[in-house]
Amino acid sequence: MTKNPYQVLLKPVITEKGLDVKERARTLVFRVHRDANKMEIKQAVQAVYKVKVESVHTAHFHGKLRRRGRTFGYSPDWKKAYVKLRAGEKMPEQVEGV
Repeated sequence: MTKNPYQVLLKPVITEKGLDVKERARTLVFRVHRDANKMEIKQAVQAVYKVKVESVHTAHFHGKLRRRGRTFGYSPDWKKAYVKLRAGEKMPEQVEGV
């Protein structure tokens, strides 16, 4: 089953590290669906931003324990994708379009 690109790419990760890797390594950073594989992420980025993707690296993050007084719970697990663009591709200026 193919997913809609907007179901795969949840939102861009806008942090100092994410912006640094964008400038230095031509890499975009996204928060993606937990069940998305690298091929689905690659196809979604190519469809949404109209660029060619060289490689995709993913990382899983486990939810942290959060407390509010006596009650506690865990934040949900999530997945991050580092998407490297091919040489010669124009870097999208506004990544907030997801």
